[in-house]
Amino acid sequence: MSKSLQAIRGMNDILPDQTPLWRYFEATVAGLLDTYGYRQIRMPIVEFTELFKRSIGEVTDIVEKEMYTFEDRNGDSLTLRPEGTAACVRAVLEHGISGGGQVQKLWYMGPMFRHERPQKGRYRQFNQIGLEVFNLEGPDIDAELIVLTWRLWAALGIRDAVKLELNSLGTSEARARYRDALVAFLTQHLDVLDEDSQRRLKTNPLRVLDTKHPETQAVLINAPKLADYLDEESRVHFEGLKARLDAVGIPYVINPKLVRGLDYYSKTVFEWVTDKLGAQGTVCAGGRYDGLVEQMGGKPTPGVGFAMGIERLILLLETLEQVPDSIARQVDVYLCAFGEAAELAGLALAERVRDQLPGLRLQVNAGAGSFKSQFKKADKSGALFALILGDDEMAARQIGVKPLRGQGEQLNIAWDALAEHLATCAVQA
Repeated sequence: MSKSLQAIRGMNDILPDQTPLWRYFEATVAGLLDTYGYRQIRMPIVEFTELFKRSIGEVTDIVEKEMYTFEDRNGDSLTLRPEGTAACVRAVLEHGISGGGQVQKLWYMGPMFRHERPQKGRYRQFNQIGLEVFNLEGPDIDAELIVLTWRLWAALGIRDAVKLELNSLGTSEARARYRDALVAFLTQHLDVLDEDSQRRLKTNPLRVLDTKHPETQAVLINAPKLADYLDEESRVHFEGLKARLDAVGIPYVINPKLVRGLDYYSKTVFEWVTDKLGAQGTVCAGGRYDGLVEQMGGKPTPGVGFAMGIERLILLLETLEQVPDSIARQVDVYLCAFGEAAELAGLALAERVRDQLPGLRLQVNAGAGSFKSQFKKADKSGALFALILGDDEMAARQIGVKPLRGQGEQLNIAWDALAEHLATCAVQA
């Protein structure tokens, strides 16, 4: 027998029972971003490999081990995007929409791809919502990104479950001085470092700070501190950010080991973390990348942004039981019709009600069936009300309205008054 077809490991289907929560989350984010003046951009999921090597850094874990890269029929090396910032910068440069110092506040949503070991909250195809802002260099826009996420957590009911961690990486020059001091220190303790940290020491030493290895963590206690190497410009910027967060009342923790995994970050970096999801604790992360646009061939352009993992935030909503009851119900009203004449009248009546109540989720029974079978389907749909249209109702030009959830008697309503009655019922429900 041939092997049964399955999805690729770490690339998951989002099934119909799950999509209402995804749509609720996406709509909540999109609505919030509209109120802050952000505009959506949509980029391809495949880019030239060179884009990510040039932006992310050739010695990062993503480029070295995690990218899905292949040659197309023209011999070009292409990559499924592992993150969104590089692609967004490429689009901004290609179409010239940030020229002349023009401020751009952009957001995007879609799948990213990394060949990692799949586990709960971490997948090979995962979905992100990202924000990128160009041509604003002050701490005020850094603060805005954090403030709007703080507002989003409140809207989703998860504010008490997340914590903000902050750090400043300084300019590239300050980071280079710190890197030299860190390498000199860690080289003296090379025999204690774990294998991965020894490799990173030669390629991307700041990533050693992010190690989870206990013995390496113990060594890092006495390591040089990045804050001691910050340039004055970065120090003032960071103080400005903290002052704005204090003014709004957003609590935060300074994490001197927070460095992020991408080479292009500078100055501000931040993460929203939770302890409700086990090891996969980061739900939103980002920072400033003032040198990236120039690094990719553009004019010097300040930039800042973040990305949030949709799967992890969906998981957090479910874990905290913050799924609104309304999205669990896919149907408000289910129309049961018995006999061909009732089916024809029911179809016309349903369309008339949809015209009058555009937001009403009304499902008309398909496939005929007995009274018992149609009612069973009505109940299974999760509808609040069943509409009943049989011979008696047809003769009286009425329709039965029977509550399916909670108390209440069945009422017979004139066809012309049905929409008004359902609108009243919806308010009461």
